[in-house]
Amino acid sequence: MEKTEQIHYRACHLCEATCGLEIRCRGAEILSIKGDKEDPLSRGFYCPKALALKDIHNDPDRLRHPVKRVGDKWIPLDWEEALDITVEEIFNIREEYGPDAVGVYLGNPCIHNYGMLTHGGHFLSHLKTRSRFSATSLDQLPHHLVGYLMYGHQLLVPIADIDRTDYFLMIGANPLASNGSMMTVPDIRKRIRSLQNRGGKLVVIDPRLTETAKVADEHHFITPGSDAAFLLAMLQTLFAENLVDTGNLSALLDGLETVRSAVKPFTPERAETWTGIPATTIRRLARDLSKADRGVCYGRMGVSVHLYGTLCQWAVQMLNILTGNLDRVGGALFTKPAFDTIGGPRSRPGHYAAWRSRVSALPEFSGELPAVTMAEEMLTAGKGQIRSLFTGAANPVLTASNGRLLEKALAGLDFMVSLDPFINETTRFANIILPPTSPLEHDHFDIGFFVMGIRNTVRYNQPVFAKPGGALHDWEIYSELGKRLAVKLGVKPRPEMAPDEMIDFGLQAGPYSSHAGHPEAMSLAKLKQNPHGIDLGPLQPSLPDRLYSENKRINGAPDLIMSDLSRVEQDLRQSGKGKDALLLIGRRHLFSANSWLHNTKRLVGIKERCQLFMHPDDMADLAVKDGQQVRITSRVGSVEVGVKATDEVMKGVVSLPHGWGHDRPGVRLSVAACHPGVSMNDLTDEKIFDPVSGNASLNSVPVTVKGMN
Repeated sequence: MEKTEQIHYRACHLCEATCGLEIRCRGAEILSIKGDKEDPLSRGFYCPKALALKDIHNDPDRLRHPVKRVGDKWIPLDWEEALDITVEEIFNIREEYGPDAVGVYLGNPCIHNYGMLTHGGHFLSHLKTRSRFSATSLDQLPHHLVGYLMYGHQLLVPIADIDRTDYFLMIGANPLASNGSMMTVPDIRKRIRSLQNRGGKLVVIDPRLTETAKVADEHHFITPGSDAAFLLAMLQTLFAENLVDTGNLSALLDGLETVRSAVKPFTPERAETWTGIPATTIRRLARDLSKADRGVCYGRMGVSVHLYGTLCQWAVQMLNILTGNLDRVGGALFTKPAFDTIGGPRSRPGHYAAWRSRVSALPEFSGELPAVTMAEEMLTAGKGQIRSLFTGAANPVLTASNGRLLEKALAGLDFMVSLDPFINETTRFANIILPPTSPLEHDHFDIGFFVMGIRNTVRYNQPVFAKPGGALHDWEIYSELGKRLAVKLGVKPRPEMAPDEMIDFGLQAGPYSSHAGHPEAMSLAKLKQNPHGIDLGPLQPSLPDRLYSENKRINGAPDLIMSDLSRVEQDLRQSGKGKDALLLIGRRHLFSANSWLHNTKRLVGIKERCQLFMHPDDMADLAVKDGQQVRITSRVGSVEVGVKATDEVMKGVVSLPHGWGHDRPGVRLSVAACHPGVSMNDLTDEKIFDPVSGNASLNSVPVTVKGMN
């Protein structure tokens, strides 16, 4: 009997855009994947990554059962044995060496899978370890720290209201490749076109002529790592030319005069020497932003992952505040998600420097230490040395600074366990791998990205396929580990509740619930009746109510930020002196997502993407020819890769894509092995970081390039 065709509506979880999809299946076969035209946020848009959902689900390299490493071989285990071994080993190390001897590293995919978020604590909270790390400090930590310092909550990150703005100043961001980041914005190309069609303007500041810069009205090259000088000069111009207008924020803002005094020395002329952007251009951009009817400044990876990440994100906020564009339609607004992780009963506003790392004394933020300290915490002997590691959906060997040093650290652990579906560059060091079900075999709810949306929407999707017999969801793995560890420790395990039940509870207590007097009467049952999602309307002004600070005020001049300005002053004095090294920056591609998607043929393709982009003038100076193999060297190591001549990067800058380097021994990714590339993070330096937050400096890395014979 022929099986009937079924249609499933599903969010793509492979990037922050969370596009709605229509997936057609017949039995266990996926017939087609395309955009859901009725999704209120993505409106039928989807990018090529969505097609990879079929490949990931069917990938023969994906683990379907737990495995144990014995020498260089992997042997299958049943779930009971795998879970028991894991807990026994971790418990014994914890008992002998203390809680901090057990480390935890959680990767970026955790935020894309709500079961990881709802149930991670069922196991991890019992560890009581301070040796916790995540991809946050390789990425967006400055956003969260600034949200905490200025607005009182780590998730209070204002979102650019792109659909209603007239002037969009974008710094160090490439949403046409990333589909937005710390800004859930599907179909960004059409939204930029709409901005321009209504007479608006997009200005991009970036050391590369990115895909986004190519469609902008203006693009200005900037020396990598100098963004702080550019932003401070913008602020200085606003004060110097009496362009400051805080509007309705005046009654809520503290520290305005402190900021005025602090930025006074950072003139556009001084910034020009470092940034390469003419002082006249800096002043004009400040005037244009201040005079726009509705304007917004947005800065992302390029201004976060370098030495001044926290200072830059503060300056972005201050630009929006001083031009009256924070909490303003067409400016930067806070979201109001149906499942409110900010105002809900279990809200975690964050904390800073409650403790510091053992070796380098870097500050924790919200319970996590900076990832740049992880290898040294494993390699440095003494009390608190990490001897065991739990990783969840993570591949830090390719995504963290100095991946080769991290390899050495992982190889020396007493025990390592990974919750992961693949044997990748990191999990190959694990003793036990616990693979969860395929993403299409469990339900989906975007806890993390509704709070970053350019519009308030909500959506719940049921599984496309039933859970296979003998498999466990990731939240079930966490729950089972937690129960076992609780018994060993003699404490009570957390109460058992499935993720969807927790979501239902949060929805019914949230801002669109009947409890809040909202006509939507939000609940999980209502979302199940609306599989395309529900549109809750555009972002709206919400201050002071949305502020989480005790006094319901904005701290415009946090002491931590003000004291950091002296570093910029010092670098400004040194700018242009004796800096012969090239500066390495990363690169994102629409078909990639960190290191996740290189094992699917349709996304890797046949065209080589792992190339070094280099300006022709720099190549001529070094006698390097287009297509030649070159050796790139930094303080921590070298890689060899082909070079491509392009004026898309400014002179003095080279660019290498992120997430490659699949030629490590023991990796079991058959497609990726045929397109290994090299890892940019074999060059990034764990000793170079933003000292305020501890966030890694993955951009503006000093390197040399030499042609190979």
